[in-house]
Amino acid sequence: MSSNLLAQVKKLAQPDRKQLLRQIGRGIEKESLRVSPKGKLSQQVHPEALGSALTHGSITTDYSEALLEFITPVSADIEESLTQLSDIHAFTHRNIGEELLWSTSMPCVVGGDDSIPVARYGDSNVARMKTAYRYGLGHRYGRAMQTIAGIHYNFSMPHRYWELEWEAAGEPGKLKHFITERYLDLIRNFKRYSWLLVYLYGASPALCPSFLQGREHNLETTADGKSLYLPYATSLRMGDLGYTSNAQKDLSICYNCLDNYVDTLREAIMTPHAEYAGIPHGENDDYQQLNDSLLQIENEFYSPIRPKRVANSGETPLSALRRGGIQYIEVRCVDVSPFTPLGLDAEQIRFMDTFLLYCLLAPSQVCNDEVQAVQAANLTTVVNRGREPGLMLQDTEGPRALSEWAEALLAEMAPIAELFDEVNEADDHANAMATQLAKVQDPELTPSARVLREMREQDLPFFRLAMQYSEHWAGYFRELDVDPGLISGLQQEAVASLGRQEQLEAADKVSFEQYLKEFYAQYELV
Repeated sequence: MSSNLLAQVKKLAQPDRKQLLRQIGRGIEKESLRVSPKGKLSQQVHPEALGSALTHGSITTDYSEALLEFITPVSADIEESLTQLSDIHAFTHRNIGEELLWSTSMPCVVGGDDSIPVARYGDSNVARMKTAYRYGLGHRYGRAMQTIAGIHYNFSMPHRYWELEWEAAGEPGKLKHFITERYLDLIRNFKRYSWLLVYLYGASPALCPSFLQGREHNLETTADGKSLYLPYATSLRMGDLGYTSNAQKDLSICYNCLDNYVDTLREAIMTPHAEYAGIPHGENDDYQQLNDSLLQIENEFYSPIRPKRVANSGETPLSALRRGGIQYIEVRCVDVSPFTPLGLDAEQIRFMDTFLLYCLLAPSQVCNDEVQAVQAANLTTVVNRGREPGLMLQDTEGPRALSEWAEALLAEMAPIAELFDEVNEADDHANAMATQLAKVQDPELTPSARVLREMREQDLPFFRLAMQYSEHWAGYFRELDVDPGLISGLQQEAVASLGRQEQLEAADKVSFEQYLKEFYAQYELV
């Protein structure tokens, strides 16, 4: 452990700081496809019993009508967050008829773009904007990519922690700028080490051939001809087949300072991109995309991690960041695991907390194009070949074996896990660390290896294995004993959300064209 990191850990171990580990804020956003009883992508509209996808606080949709997204409120209690997520799953299973929630990140059987219904949110201007944005994604990247599900993990340190750190540093500048700089430190380290999370938790080494129909790829075909895979892959979702974009590869986003991040994304949103010029964006009120820029809005920029701030109503995310600085970070590289009912569990959250706190406390190197290229190459290598024996990655001082580097990182994280356990009077974080070390020492213990092993041992193609788990967890949630009061609360929220949607539609006073004009005018001022 470096002397700098050791000093940071010792400082965190002080009584007034260590107790703040109990107050770390967490939020989970979990996506799941609705599928038919035969495992085909649902063609049904968003169920009214689930409320309005536009205004419901816990249940919405992402790209497609069939891609549900469940959202938990910010909580400092891991078990509370998971219980809330479980309640939402149970409520949903009780309100989608015979349909199932797909259990993996890579999708079920899809029949091409026309079989993937774009999400609808109503007739208000904000609803039309969300739908037009999704049409744009479909034209730019293909709709199939938008059927991939993932888990987004939101993480924030308590405000008191930042006050103590700022005071110890001599109160340099404004507190919000200090917090932003420290979160950027975390993000840069996360980009350097994110391959480790993908190795440990990647659960998408295979997929159904229907996902890639008509597309070139380098995947192998299983012996039965019914699945595509790579023998040592960890998370194909995070590779060229998933949430990446050739058009965005030349977009150099720097995380050394917030101004550069905001300015680069703003320029990408405001500058026309010739490749998208032919897609209608308002001619004769035909909005097949919001604009013809490289990015329609900030969310189109794909990244394994994002700096975030809660925006005011109608405010752009970049405007919110410029106004108040970074409030929390969103981890976006987590696959949905078919092996747990929720797609992740408490042990995984405990390790991710340890990992993120390590990224915050460890020395953080400034980034440049060369550094970012190396980091991207490492991530791609682990995505496609992470479990390959003797795999080498590129560290700052040269080639380094994945296993050796991973063990060294886990050893440096161990004292942070010990702090968590001290304050919680438990050994759960140490146990989570031990589980991850075992995965490094034996790649067969990783979720990606387990997917391929179960396909092989049960003689099942990817689709059938995923279907089997989808049916299993559907039965689990439909039989789960849930507090009737919680179900009633979600029912009331569903009804209330439909009312809020109607209110939004009635409140619009300007045309959609004018609404977009006023929205994009904010970028001129960012």
